[in-house]
Amino acid sequence: MTDNELEVYFRQMKALFRTEGWQTLIKDFTDQLPDINSVEHTKGVDDLNFRKGQLNIIGTILNLEETTQRGLEESQREDDPLLDNYSDV
Repeated sequence: MTDNELEVYFRQMKALFRTEGWQTLIKDFTDQLPDINSVEHTKGVDDLNFRKGQLNIIGTILNLEETTQRGLEESQREDDPLLDNYSDV
């Protein structure tokens, strides 16, 4: 991606995270997580693998805002190498 494309991407992601729909989605996934994470009602190996896939995807979505923020910070660090020199300050 070009610098301009990255800037647009991060701006769009920040706008997404501020929407009411995103907050509702995160709440719904957080509320569903205990039920999906339970193996109590798992009927077999296929069902267990399906639940593992669900958990993987939900985890990715729940962590997307933090992952995006880390990507933005890394991108800014690459643009300004002096930031690395002061990261421990």
